[in-house]
Amino acid sequence: MASKNIYEQGLERTAANYTPLTPLSFIQRTAAVYPDKTSVIHGNKRFTWSETYARSRRLASALAKRGIGVGDTVSIMGANTPEMIEAAFGVPMTGAALNTLNVRLDATTIAFCLNQGEAKILITDTEFFATVKEALTKLGREITVIDIDDTEAKEDISHERLGEMDYEAFLDEGDANFDWQIPKDEWQAISLNYTSGTTGDPKGVVYHHRGAYLNAVSNIIGWNMGHHPVYLWTLPMFHCNGWCFPWSIAAVAGTNICLRRVSAANIYAAISEHGVTHFCGAPIVLNFIVNATDEERREFKHTVNVMTAAAPPPASTLEDMQRQGFNVTHAYGLTETYGPAVICAWQDEWSEKTIYEQAELKSRQGVNYHMLQGVSVKDPGTMTAIPHDGETMGEVMFQGNVVMKGYLKNPEATEAALAGGWFHSGDLGVTHGDGYLQLKDRSKDIIISGGENISSIEIENVLFKHPDVMAAAVVAKPDDKWGETPCAFIELKKIHQAPTEQDIIDFCRDNLAHYKAPKTVIFGPLPQTSTGKVQKFKLRKEVESL
Repeated sequence: MASKNIYEQGLERTAANYTPLTPLSFIQRTAAVYPDKTSVIHGNKRFTWSETYARSRRLASALAKRGIGVGDTVSIMGANTPEMIEAAFGVPMTGAALNTLNVRLDATTIAFCLNQGEAKILITDTEFFATVKEALTKLGREITVIDIDDTEAKEDISHERLGEMDYEAFLDEGDANFDWQIPKDEWQAISLNYTSGTTGDPKGVVYHHRGAYLNAVSNIIGWNMGHHPVYLWTLPMFHCNGWCFPWSIAAVAGTNICLRRVSAANIYAAISEHGVTHFCGAPIVLNFIVNATDEERREFKHTVNVMTAAAPPPASTLEDMQRQGFNVTHAYGLTETYGPAVICAWQDEWSEKTIYEQAELKSRQGVNYHMLQGVSVKDPGTMTAIPHDGETMGEVMFQGNVVMKGYLKNPEATEAALAGGWFHSGDLGVTHGDGYLQLKDRSKDIIISGGENISSIEIENVLFKHPDVMAAAVVAKPDDKWGETPCAFIELKKIHQAPTEQDIIDFCRDNLAHYKAPKTVIFGPLPQTSTGKVQKFKLRKEVESL
């Protein structure tokens, strides 16, 4: 007869030796340890960590007085302002889930998100008055609306209100000593984030307290942030809860620099005035910086750390960033993985390589975050890992605590996404001999020409090397002979002598196998999401009409 496990005899889980993980604990500690450290700067507004903690508790208290609690949803339609940071703490302090809405969505989609998430309260910035007003008419039910009227907004925005009161008056209803409780179960939902789906309704991705805690810590460790960073909000806070950075910055008692409008001039000004040490953003933000005019630039003498994700930034952009005083770290993830969950961890020996070689290495996605159990490139049919040869393509899959709970009210999609014990990303990639993964394309973006698979990302990387190209995207164009051929969409820099279509094609033929070169080139601005991702589905529709 097998004996009992001696380590389970009289050794029980109690309140003394076990506490569920939640990122709410970060602000509680920082407010106690560094109460007078500056937490938030927004224009002329300054808050300390003790003040931000108090304001978050007042928000929680005011919400609780309106009946908000476990299982409820509070939505916010906000810019990168202090209210968004406070909501990241104040809403889950009630036990409710925070739903940060993408401010670029149309009214119909906003109404869908509010209804599917069953939001009871909507906090909204007056800038988005028109969209929210239309969404409320489509909602078909009553909802409490609270207005954010940003007094620091320098831009000409709407100040027309929809709600019963403004945010500051709402805080006045709350108690700064609100006795919030750590959730009894760390699996409890902390937030609801909607994917920016290209077809059909967006899917509601549910995060839990445990995952938010762990990914916030992974941000700190993976990026080697240290204490008291000065973090610039170039990344929209509505996107994956700002990649969990509101919680990360609280954990290390950093300073949040709010940025309502992202531009090269505003980024350089913030770096110069506030000593910004870190910021995140899609490759489009890097493009702003490397192509800034002399009038937009400001001098700074320290290194600024940049984390970029979304589409792989071209090596030429990374090289330009490094030469201009920015140390870029490449990360990768999805809404379903709390934002970044893979990072191009730096190896010391890479520092001996040329800047261009370093940029080539940095353009890879890398390895799993510290708190992600596993990432693997697999054959989706057999669920076996593909060879680590840098050539064989498979689907990138994730496993661990920083994978979503699932999709709200969508069990079929949840089951499919988590089939086989792994989250299926839909991204295609390879694994190099050192174990670092590199994305090659979305499964729907691979171009199949004459039976050969062509990576649109590979072509885009070449296009970005052209000195006149500001932005580029490549999609498949139907072709009677080849089935599909690459079609390049090009956004040019401000130049006197623009290249022709043939100039671009010849440049690609000089740098690629000829069959991979675009057969068609279209010049003009690229449609993008609010997070800087090119909306290729719109480009595909345009190609269909050619």
